[in-house]
Amino acid sequence: MKLLLITLLFSLNVSAQVISIIPKPNYIQIAQGAFEITSNTSIYGSNTSNKLVKDIQYYFKDKSGIHLEVTNELANNALRLSIDTKISEESYSLIVNQDNILISAGGESGLFYAFQSLKQLLPQNSSTLHLPLLEIKDSPRFLWRSYMLDESRYFHGEKFVKKLLDQMALLKMNKFHWHLVDDAGWRIEIKKYPLLTTTGAFRADSEIETWESGKTSGEAHGGFYTQEQIKDIVAYAAQRHITVIPEIEMPGHSSAAIAAYTWLGTAGVDIDVPVKFGRLYDNYDVTKPEVVQFIKDVLLEVFELFPAKVIHIGGDEVGYKVWQESAHVKKYMQAHGINTPADLQIDFTNKISKFIEQHGRRMMGWNEILGKNIHKSFVDKEHDKEAKTELAKNVVVHFWKGDLALAREAAQKGYGIVNSLHTFTYLDYNYKKLSLEKSYSFNPIPEGLEKKYHKNIYGLGTQMWSEWTPTYQDVEYQTFPRIASFAETGWTHQENKDFPAFKAALKKFQKHWDSLGINYARVAN
Repeated sequence: MKLLLITLLFSLNVSAQVISIIPKPNYIQIAQGAFEITSNTSIYGSNTSNKLVKDIQYYFKDKSGIHLEVTNELANNALRLSIDTKISEESYSLIVNQDNILISAGGESGLFYAFQSLKQLLPQNSSTLHLPLLEIKDSPRFLWRSYMLDESRYFHGEKFVKKLLDQMALLKMNKFHWHLVDDAGWRIEIKKYPLLTTTGAFRADSEIETWESGKTSGEAHGGFYTQEQIKDIVAYAAQRHITVIPEIEMPGHSSAAIAAYTWLGTAGVDIDVPVKFGRLYDNYDVTKPEVVQFIKDVLLEVFELFPAKVIHIGGDEVGYKVWQESAHVKKYMQAHGINTPADLQIDFTNKISKFIEQHGRRMMGWNEILGKNIHKSFVDKEHDKEAKTELAKNVVVHFWKGDLALAREAAQKGYGIVNSLHTFTYLDYNYKKLSLEKSYSFNPIPEGLEKKYHKNIYGLGTQMWSEWTPTYQDVEYQTFPRIASFAETGWTHQENKDFPAFKAALKKFQKHWDSLGINYARVAN
């Protein structure tokens, strides 16, 4: 009777482990019993990468001191890895039976994701590595599952970025959107224009607490990534099946660059890197050929550093007042039949899109690049007229603000959409404004969008804007645990999502974050 009770308790404990996978698998079936990984367990992976096999070996050696031998012979008591080209790259199946662990996937990414699920199935603090007998069949709902870190406002450095990438990988997120350029600082070395970092990467002080607080930290701030550091981080991310998407803001949010090279601006006024955050009103002078050439030169170096097929150009919150009041800009617009500053922005954006496309990439930008005024409350709204020029079609529109009808319309016109509606995805918002439950409830498919256009919704992104998070502990608090809710939204099909189950699974993740010293918000109990 005692033995039966122990068996039942173990079985219940194993089942509890299964449901602690985040993101939740789309199909899972549990059986009675368990498989134990021991020093006698081997790894078989005839058509898979040596990198993954070595990662698996390292993980078990580090976790429990067990060395798993690699074998070329099919045998029992093995972790078997295989590629099945009949399924999509990120899809996988994970079968644990009494004899073996069988992992099959459409590609290396799928194998990697299967291993992330396997790691979450293992007991956290146990001398034995028991796995429940089960079958998982899994594939992501969306191909774009991103986390954005804004490092223009505050620079955090390689070690912290790699820490975030590790957690993204465990959560099967596959895009790291790196906001490297803005008014508050230029964080990427560009060899042709060294002042971008020697001048543009440093500011004398920083506004603190909130917008227009009138308070500053009283401390200088700065920092940037060398090209060698960028390459290292990009490679580190790639090993975790994460693509780094760089964002190089243009034509607005360009004060740091203009502080470095005055001739880039429209106003022709020397400025310092701003201390205050917000929407600032000088832009690149896109009517000057030398400014457009500067941007192309920067992008050429960006192409060399980032293999990503998508390059983000920002394009948000461009204050048109400085263009509207510039005599030479108005003359240029008249000469080229451009009626409004919004049309001037699209004319410039389309040229950059073509340049990016000529180099085998695709442009992405915040949804202002469509030419619609989504900032009705801004003081200079009389300058924010809407464009009649059409945005180039080979563009990914990053939707963050405005009526969802704009996102539906863009998808219907054939634009690729990444949905990051700010009211659901902005991690700088406090937990009262954006609760864990609200973030979990986000559906990237705009309501009312016909099913035939769903393919144009590539996925979602969550944004960590850092105006008010000067330390990495601040960033962690705003990011964790909400990042897990977005990971599940990006992966798990809508009908399989379950917030109470997600909260239960999150408890195991919190223990993992505790072990790493991550300063997460305790909001899930």
